Amino acid sequence: MNDYLVEYPLLLLFIVVSLGYLFGNFKIKGNGLGVAAVLFTGLAFGALDPRFSIPPIVFQLGLSIFVYSVGLSSGPVFFKAYKENGARDFLFAMSMLLLTGLTAGFFWWLFDFSAATITGIYSGSTTNTAALAGVIEFINQSGVSNAQGLEKEAVIGYTFSYPMGVLGGIFAIIIMEKLLKVDYQKELESLKDKFPLADKLTSATIRITNDEVNGLNVRDLKHKYQLNVSFGRVFQGNSMSLVTWSTELKLGDGLIAVGEKGELDRLTDILGECTRSPTLHDKSKYDSRRIFVSNPEVTGVTIASLNLDEKFDAIITRIRRGDIEMVANGETVLELGDRIRFIARREDLVSLSALFGDSYQQSSKVNLFSFGLGIGLGLLIGSINIPLGAYGEFKLGYAGGPLIAGLVLGALRRTGKIVWTMSYGSTVTLQQMGLILLLASIGIGSGSAFIESMGMDKIWLFLAGTGVSLFTALATLFVGFKIMKMPFSLLTGMVANQPAILDFAMERTGNRIPMFGFSQIFPIALIMKILIAQILFIVLS
Repeated sequence: MNDYLVEYPLLLLFIVVSLGYLFGNFKIKGNGLGVAAVLFTGLAFGALDPRFSIPPIVFQLGLSIFVYSVGLSSGPVFFKAYKENGARDFLFAMSMLLLTGLTAGFFWWLFDFSAATITGIYSGSTTNTAALAGVIEFINQSGVSNAQGLEKEAVIGYTFSYPMGVLGGIFAIIIMEKLLKVDYQKELESLKDKFPLADKLTSATIRITNDEVNGLNVRDLKHKYQLNVSFGRVFQGNSMSLVTWSTELKLGDGLIAVGEKGELDRLTDILGECTRSPTLHDKSKYDSRRIFVSNPEVTGVTIASLNLDEKFDAIITRIRRGDIEMVANGETVLELGDRIRFIARREDLVSLSALFGDSYQQSSKVNLFSFGLGIGLGLLIGSINIPLGAYGEFKLGYAGGPLIAGLVLGALRRTGKIVWTMSYGSTVTLQQMGLILLLASIGIGSGSAFIESMGMDKIWLFLAGTGVSLFTALATLFVGFKIMKMPFSLLTGMVANQPAILDFAMERTGNRIPMFGFSQIFPIALIMKILIAQILFIVLS
């Protein structure tokens, strides 16, 4: 059997991928390794026979696809977050990332590790596979005589420090929330206006009985009370119509509104009272429908720019993207695969379906022209030599180049007729496919060396990984909360360098605020960790 797998490496690859994914789904007390289990499965197979190997192109392909798709999906959030929050948050994130690198350098000095080993420990303690992959690629391109040995040292350091990369963040959250006496509920109440925290949208039918809003139009109402809702139909006397910005509200009118339950309760207090009048749900003239966005012509543009009210008697009330449902507004940018919910005249529904495409099959496809062109631009960026003075030079390579290209193109969304972004489902699939390819390649190629290196002396690798992970997470939480005055819930997402930590943080806080912290720091952290890992290797060699 071993001879057969040596002869057919792609068969070996997919056996490792399938078994690793299966093992990753096993959970103990709600936590599992997830896709990272593919790496450990690859290590196990690599240990069975030193002849097992995967063609290098598989690793390079997986790495490029993974980081490029991460960049595409994170680009809009990345630039928006740092534009809104200013230089303070950016400098804080950069300082904490540099602190992680300096801490790794301290343990290199303390335990006299090799440059490759401490780079692997750094990558493992930050659970950053892309950083490890970038260093391995740099080693292979550097032309050193013992490249294979250095690669194995890096993987061994990564493997021994990875577990504490996960546990360190979890322990730090538990320790600091007790020491700092964090009140998650109080934070949640103060942040509701800043973050879209609705777990589920619902609708309400409200009768206007409050004299204070009599005569107000919808535009003034939303601005006066800062409402995060959308309106559908309005019943005035015996007529029913769709709500527009200029709709004037009068006593006795009935409104159908969509939003998060708490926001709808606030709206009800402002307008009057809830009603169950079946007249407001009459669908003889207006009807609602969910439509898939599959037409590239309406992708990457705001709802307001479509001027729907000039062409149709219709309004978009909500949008579902992946597992997230959001209130629609004029500034919402549409993406392929979005499911938009309309209220429109029955005779306009067919035309609206044609405008937006309404094809699940089409929205699920990957535009291979824009996808290939984007990755190609990233690979060109990655091939540029960047001088480091006396320390030589380095390249962003297959990790950094496509990531930067993905961030920029993802933020642009489209250039003329070229749509860079992909549907949510396509993006997630490509991220997962790229990640499992590079994890399996690394594991299989290093399994034999990992087994040969097992021994009590490796306890120092584990301790160093623990120190890097725990110290930097504690420092980030303390400095961010006490000095920078940032919400602790947001900071728990910033220290979540692995999905298991993020899940723990959201369970601990009882809300989704950690997810926004994770999205804010993940792109810059991924770039900086790739760069710091390579700089550590160059400087400490």
